[in-house]
Amino acid sequence: MITLEDHFQSFLPAVEAELRSAVSRTDRPGLSELHYMLSYHMGWEGTGAGPKASGKRIRPMLVLLTTASSGCDWQLALPAASAVELVHNFSLIHDDIEDNSPERRGRPTVWKKWSIAHATNAGDAMFTLAHLEILRLADRLPEPTVIQAARLLQNTCLHLTQGQYLDLAYETRLDLTEADYWAMISGKTGALLAACTELGAIVASASEEKRLAYRQFGHSLGLAFQAQDDLLGIWGDAELTGKSNASDLVTGKKTLPVLYGLAQKRDFYQRWLKGPITPAEAPVVAQMLTEEGAREYTEQQTQYHTDQALTSLRAAQPHGDAGAALEELARRLLHRPS
Repeated sequence: MITLEDHFQSFLPAVEAELRSAVSRTDRPGLSELHYMLSYHMGWEGTGAGPKASGKRIRPMLVLLTTASSGCDWQLALPAASAVELVHNFSLIHDDIEDNSPERRGRPTVWKKWSIAHATNAGDAMFTLAHLEILRLADRLPEPTVIQAARLLQNTCLHLTQGQYLDLAYETRLDLTEADYWAMISGKTGALLAACTELGAIVASASEEKRLAYRQFGHSLGLAFQAQDDLLGIWGDAELTGKSNASDLVTGKKTLPVLYGLAQKRDFYQRWLKGPITPAEAPVVAQMLTEEGAREYTEQQTQYHTDQALTSLRAAQPHGDAGAALEELARRLLHRPS
């Protein structure tokens, strides 16, 4: 049996090669620093470069595993896998600016190392490279399939920016409901993971029924992933996550545990009303949330949406070892180190 680790070992070198080829479009005379910025952000250059700085490449893996589990050669989907990872990284560069995050994966963020202006431009470059990548499917697939894939990627980028707008707008509001939260992360996180699995099915020419089941799998997985990320953003180990566990509270993000805590109108609610939380206060405030049930509730919601994702995956009837690997990957995302 080919395990999830075996798939990672087979797929990742090809994904990295595709990504490096895409980013090399900026390796031109006079543009060496831009190329270095992108390579730095991707984890290939600079102090601390390596797998930890690059991230796990979960999104391209979802694309390739979906293609393989649909009975198609995964290598056909490499441009799509590269495209979603570039979209993800464009959003990270911009998110770090918007969230005023000085570090990502244990290293200075692009804006912190260079400037906000340079980081904005670097994110724009990454965004453009993603769309050039998806068009490379034309070298191997029929034109209608390429158009369908490109349209999906473009719509996904729109949903991402809409979700990020809501995330930023929610920071100053106290009247938010849990329904508002799920609407926000459906765009911010669910849309891209849904696109990953749907793109894999599109490349494989899967039936509409299977394509939609794969899409729902990715969407539910995205909701679970973001809820888990919210938990790690308050209670995670910064050494393992590469991001300060005080940042979400300090920046006033309306994450799921925060909204749950506000709804209880107890000690956490009263502290929130007093104004910004300092990094020194964050551990005490996190303990308030734990005692008021926010951590347990977030864990329950993460599990619920993971179960929904797995139900949709089984409805897609994935083939063979790649299908088993997709299910294993979904389960592991729920149990990221905290």
